[in-house]
Amino acid sequence: MSWLTDWVGYLPQMMSGLGVSLMIAGISIAAGYPLGLALSLMVTAKNLAVRTLGLAVVEIGRGAPALVILYLFYYGLPKFGVTFGSITAACLALTWNAAAYSSEIMRAGIQSVARGQLEASNALGLSSRDTFFRIIMPQGMRSAVPGLMGVAIQMFQGTSLAYAIAVPELMKSAYNIGSDNFNYLQIFTLAGICYAVISMPATWITVFFEKRMARHA
Repeated sequence: MSWLTDWVGYLPQMMSGLGVSLMIAGISIAAGYPLGLALSLMVTAKNLAVRTLGLAVVEIGRGAPALVILYLFYYGLPKFGVTFGSITAACLALTWNAAAYSSEIMRAGIQSVARGQLEASNALGLSSRDTFFRIIMPQGMRSAVPGLMGVAIQMFQGTSLAYAIAVPELMKSAYNIGSDNFNYLQIFTLAGICYAVISMPATWITVFFEKRMARHA
């Protein structure tokens, strides 16, 4: 049982890294979802320039690997005199990633609202603004919730990429401990368990919401 004793000794440093991972994931989700909503509206805009810009941001954010975007913010932008700290760069990269993925989920949710709802709001004399915020958005976001929860899990797991730019998150903490004692198998197994402890319950909750949504559809 010496491995269990070792794990208990490693936990404080691992928990510190986990806290950084959760912070980065939380920031990227909190900033990414509103940006995703804005992008979803841009993609469906009638103005060609706005629609093209929105599509470009979304497609790059979804098409480029998150690690590439991370490197662009941390290593690429300094060439233009724009420099970010490692944690800030990680938050910006994952925010873009979260916004790109969530925008498509939100757009699908908004477009899933029955056309009869629009006709009813027009019959009641509601303005376009009131129709969107009081009729379309609440219903569209309701159907988008399971997908957005899935993106949140993806963002949390994606924080492990921040290790590549020396962010002191969970994987970096695990690597530092492993470098001290070369017990990488135990350390990375413990890191995997830490990720699973957060991700698995979140996945179960997502599945629960999906089933409830399907039952009330």
